[in-house]
Amino acid sequence: MRIVKEGYPFVGVSLVLGIMSLVANYGLISILIGILCCLVSVFCLYFFRDPEIKVTQGNNLVLSPCNGTIIELSENETEKVIRVFLSVLDVHLQRSPVSGKVLKVEYNPGKFLRAMNPRAHVVNEQNVITIENENGKYIVKQIAGILARRCVSWVNPGDFLKIGDKIGLIKFSSQVDLHLPKNVDIKVKQGDKVVSGVTIFAILC
Repeated sequence: MRIVKEGYPFVGVSLVLGIMSLVANYGLISILIGILCCLVSVFCLYFFRDPEIKVTQGNNLVLSPCNGTIIELSENETEKVIRVFLSVLDVHLQRSPVSGKVLKVEYNPGKFLRAMNPRAHVVNEQNVITIENENGKYIVKQIAGILARRCVSWVNPGDFLKIGDKIGLIKFSSQVDLHLPKNVDIKVKQGDKVVSGVTIFAILC
């Protein structure tokens, strides 16, 4: 199973501690600790997985930047917004929803409210990645949650991305928001399960 590099310390440390506890064999407590650490290592392997996907191709598509469940769709005078909740069981790496140039990557410190909290997208710690192409600007917000304490960006201003390219990771349960131009036709609804780089979020009108 392929995993992202950020998962190596979590997998390695818990596995080594588990093996040491089992080998030490200081009694039942040592065995239980060893088994628990090994189970944590297996969970981290699963959590930090980086599965092979076939990126959806087509004209004027906007793809999901993450895996998860859509919790809200909204719009105002200037943009449309799709919010997605990522549970600890979802793949946690993010992909570019469109092809384009990275204009900026901004880190905003903040709180660690539950991802489902309606104010989490406003006050929680987050990375804001702005991508621009000929059709407008697309903003991917990586938002930390009560367990997710770090948002990792793998792109820098000036990078050119293809649709579906990997752009970052959020460690443990979290939320991702996608801000889109007004001239798109949304193709998903609240409650839909989505897959990064595969699910069509919208089509440019």
